[in-house]
Amino acid sequence: MRNWLVGGAVIEGPSGLLLVRNRRRDGSFDWSPPGGVIDTGESVVEGIGREVVEETGLVVTKWAGKLYDITATAPDMGWTLRVEAWLAESWEGELRFDDPDGIVETAAWVDPDQCGLHLNDGAPWVAEPVLEWLLHRWDDPRSFAYNIEGSERSSLAVTRV
Repeated sequence: MRNWLVGGAVIEGPSGLLLVRNRRRDGSFDWSPPGGVIDTGESVVEGIGREVVEETGLVVTKWAGKLYDITATAPDMGWTLRVEAWLAESWEGELRFDDPDGIVETAAWVDPDQCGLHLNDGAPWVAEPVLEWLLHRWDDPRSFAYNIEGSERSSLAVTRV
């Protein structure tokens, strides 16, 4: 089993939640909060900060704290993913797109009421935690877990556990 640790940034501005549009290997697109794989030797917060700069050009100057964590297990594909999502309290800079990984193509500030339209085309383990936080605005971190069966993106069976 391959194990990944990913950090996600929840950045909310006056115009809404910042979402990035990702181009996947198969040519499809989906939207998510900015973030990515945490490199060896980085703390989660350092890695999230680096990913936000790489994907959006913004620099998070203060984190409010961890909002949620996710564990997604996909035995048929041979991987387990652990995600920590942190809420940005303040940031600076202008949006720009020069993702060194070539995944993020653009970003948008999305009205919270419209986030579901963007996120629901992607993975449930990405969409559900963000959308639940937008509805309930909890203070203490929450945990989410998913089991993913299958190996073809178009026919995965995802169960929240």
